[in-house]
Amino acid sequence: MLDQLQARVWGWFRGGEAEAGDGKFGTFPGVFTPTVLTILGAIMYLRLGQVVGNAGLLGTILIILLAHVITVSTGLAVSSVVTNTRVGAGGAFAIISQSLGLEVGGSVGIPLFIAQGISVALYVLAFAEAWLRIFPTHPILLVSVLTFVLVYGIAYVSAQFAARIQYLILGIVGLSLFSIFLASFPIAGRTGLTETAVLWGSFSDWNFWEAFAIFFPAVTGIMVGISLSGSLREPRRSIPLGTMSAIGLTMVVYLLLTYWLSRAASVTDLLTNSTILVDKAFWGWTILAGMLGATFSSALGSLVAAPRVMQALAQHNILPFSDYLAQETEQGEPRQALYATGVIGLITLLIALASGGGLNAVASIITMFFLITYGMLNLVVLIEQMLSTVSFRPTFRVSRVVPLIGVVGCLFVMFLINPVFSLVALVVVLLVYGYLMRRNLEYLPSDVRSGMFLSLAEWAATRVSHLPPAVKRTWKPFVLAPIVKTQELTGSYRFLRALAKPQGAIHALGIYPEGDSSALKGLTDLTNSFSDEGIFARTTLLEEADMVNGVRVATQILRSTFFRPNLLFLNLRAESDLAALQQLVDKTAAYNMGIVLLARHTVRDLGRQQLINVWISHRGDDWQVDLQWSNSDLALLLAYQLTKNWSGKINVCLAIAEDQDPEPAETFLRELADLARLPKNTIVTVVQAPFAEALHQVRRADLAIFGLPNPAQLTFCQEIVAAVDGSCLFVRDSGEESALA
Repeated sequence: MLDQLQARVWGWFRGGEAEAGDGKFGTFPGVFTPTVLTILGAIMYLRLGQVVGNAGLLGTILIILLAHVITVSTGLAVSSVVTNTRVGAGGAFAIISQSLGLEVGGSVGIPLFIAQGISVALYVLAFAEAWLRIFPTHPILLVSVLTFVLVYGIAYVSAQFAARIQYLILGIVGLSLFSIFLASFPIAGRTGLTETAVLWGSFSDWNFWEAFAIFFPAVTGIMVGISLSGSLREPRRSIPLGTMSAIGLTMVVYLLLTYWLSRAASVTDLLTNSTILVDKAFWGWTILAGMLGATFSSALGSLVAAPRVMQALAQHNILPFSDYLAQETEQGEPRQALYATGVIGLITLLIALASGGGLNAVASIITMFFLITYGMLNLVVLIEQMLSTVSFRPTFRVSRVVPLIGVVGCLFVMFLINPVFSLVALVVVLLVYGYLMRRNLEYLPSDVRSGMFLSLAEWAATRVSHLPPAVKRTWKPFVLAPIVKTQELTGSYRFLRALAKPQGAIHALGIYPEGDSSALKGLTDLTNSFSDEGIFARTTLLEEADMVNGVRVATQILRSTFFRPNLLFLNLRAESDLAALQQLVDKTAAYNMGIVLLARHTVRDLGRQQLINVWISHRGDDWQVDLQWSNSDLALLLAYQLTKNWSGKINVCLAIAEDQDPEPAETFLRELADLARLPKNTIVTVVQAPFAEALHQVRRADLAIFGLPNPAQLTFCQEIVAAVDGSCLFVRDSGEESALA
C-alpha cells in the first residue's frame, strides 16, 4: 500500500512517465531538475561565502530575499499565464508571442537564444576553472574543448539522455550539501559551528548593491525549465509546479547556507578564500564534485534549452534559414538548431580563451537579456490582468501587485548591475523589434494587442466624455466615402491617401441594392491598401435602395460614435445625378459634417500635384482676419494637408473689384497665411477683376479649392469646373474646424 502511494506521488510530481514513448518530459526531469541545478551553481560554491563575509548574516539574507522578490514574482506570473493558455515550444518566447505578438516575442526570443548559446561557453569555462583547482597543471584549452565536446555529445544523443545525466549531477550536488550539513556538528575531530555570526557586515570590498549584483546571477536560472515548454508533456502543470518548487527549495538552501557560512568561518577567511566550502565541508571532495557537476549541468541545460528556443523562432519564420532550423528528428530532437547553437557556443568559447577570459562584458549583457525576458513575462501577465477580458481566467491567479513588482524590479536591477550594458541590451531588443515589424509576420489568434489598444481607447473615451470639447485644436480628417462601384474608390485613391495620411482615417461605405453587391467586389481589399500605407481605414457594406438613403442612415448612426467621420467625400462628374448630390449635400449640413466635393479633370486628373490654388472670399472693407463668415477654414486646412503629402505649394487667391486698392487685400492674405501657419513658400495672388474673369488670370494649378455655399449650387460648381479647365475641390465647413486654432 505504501509502495503504491509512493509511486503515485512520484508519478504526479514527474508528470507521468513516457510509457507511450512520446519523448516528452514530466515535471521533475523537464523543469524542476534543470532549474535547481542552474540556480545551485557557481555563485553558491564560489561567491556566496564572500558575499556573507562582506555583507554579514542579515545583509546577505536581505540580498537573497530581494533577489528572490524578482524571481518569485516572475515564477508566479509565469505560473499564472501558463494555466490560462496552451504554451507552445519556445518557453518565454511562446508565452510573450501568444499575448503581445510575434514581433515582441521575437525581439525578446532572439537575444534570449543568443544569451543561452553564449552561456554554454561561460559554463564550460567555469567548469574548467573548477577542474584546474584539482589539476592545476592541465591546460585550460584542452580541458575546455573536451568539456564542450562531452556536453555537446550528451545533448546530441537526446534531451532524455541529458535529463538522466542531470539526475546523477543532482545527486552529487545533494551529496555536497549533505557534507556541509555534517560539518555543522563536532564529529570526527571537527569543531562544528564555532564562530559568532556577524549580523551586519562592514562592506569592505563591495557596497550593498555591488554585493547584490554579484549574487543576483545565481537566481536567473528559471528560464532553463521554461524554455523546454515544447518538450513537456503537460506544460500547464509542469511549469508552475516545477518552477515554484525549485525556487522555494533553492531559496531555503541559500538562506540555510548563509547562516552556516556565518558560523563556520571568520570574516577574514570568507573574504579571502573563494573555496571556503572545500575547507569547511565534512568531505571537501564533495564540494569540488558539486562545483564540477553544477557548472557541467548548467552548460548541458543551456545546450538543451537554446536549440528549442531557436527552433520555435524558426517555426514562425522569424530567423534566416527558418525552414532548415525548424526541422527535427522523428524523436523530436531539433538537430539543425543544435548545430547552430553548438557553433555559437564553440566560437564564443574559443574567443574567450584567446582573449584570456575577456567575457565579463558579454556575461553582463547575458544577464541583461535574462532580466529583459523576466520583465516581459511579468508585463504580459500585468497587461492580461488589466484588460480584464473573459478569456483570461487562469486556474492559478495572482494579484496585480505581483507582476508589477516583477517589472519594476527587473528594470531596477538591470540598471543597478550595469547601466551601460542595460542600455545596450534594450537597444538590441528595440532594433530586433523594428526589424520584425517590417517583416509583416503572421498574426497569432491569441494576440491581445488589439484588446489592449481597444481598452486604452475605451479608457480615453470615458475620460474625454468628462472634458470640455476641443475639436478645433484636435481636428483630423476622418473621411466617410460613399461608394456604389469599387472603381469610384480606385479613381479617388491618390487624392484620399493624400487627404488622410498620416493621422487621418477613411471609412469606405459600400452601398448596394438588395441582393446584388457585385459592383463592390474588391472594395475591402482596396481599403486595406490604405492600411498598408499606415492610414486607418475600414469598410462597411450597407444594403440600401439608393445612395441618398444609405448615406443618411450611416451618417445618423455614426454621428454618435466616438471616432465619427467629420468629412463627407463625394465625386462631381459631368454625368453625376445633381439632384441626388444636392440632397446629400443639403442633408449633411444638419449632421455637423464637412463636405468635400471633388471634380477631377478627365484628362489631367490631379496633374503633377505641385500647385494648389485656394480661393478666399471676403466681405466688407475692414480686412480683419476672421474666417468664421468666409467658409474658408476647411479649404486652408485641406490645402495644407494635401501639399504636405504632395510636397507642393499653396497659392492663396482673392478677387476684388477693379476700383479697389489691392494693397490691403495682399496684406490681408499674407497675414492670413501667417496666422494659419501655412508653409513659408506660400504665395498670395490678388486679382482686380470679377470672379469669373479672375479664374482665367491666375496661374493654372493642379487643383483649385473653392468654398461651397449653403445651400449649395451644384450647377454653378460645374460652371466653375468648366471655366478653370482643371480639377476642382469644393468644400464646406462644418463649424468644428479652424485654420487659425
